[in-house]
Amino acid sequence: MPRRTYPCWMPSFRVTVTIGALLPGVEPESVVPFAAAAAARSAVVEASDLAVVRGAARVIVRYTADDVGAGWLVGSDVVRRLAAIAEPAGWAVTVGDGGRWYPVAAPG
Repeated sequence: MPRRTYPCWMPSFRVTVTIGALLPGVEPESVVPFAAAAAARSAVVEASDLAVVRGAARVIVRYTADDVGAGWLVGSDVVRRLAAIAEPAGWAVTVGDGGRWYPVAAPG
């Protein structure tokens, strides 16, 4: 019987960005698709969502990357691009493992 080979496991990451004010002329419903498109420039986007936590809007984009360094870079690029349409009030990149999410530190 031939052996089956399966693709290697690809880590799943999330960038969570707390949104301050939107820049003038930006429609609120455009922010999540904008963030997902920013991540899709260099990663496979698995999901995107908006949450409101203690009155603050949080954009969440989940994506895959080869390793934690690449995962952090994708997340930081999303934040940098979001700054063109909104004020990022805070952000974090996390990596999923066994149903839990762990913080990812900046490389270097």
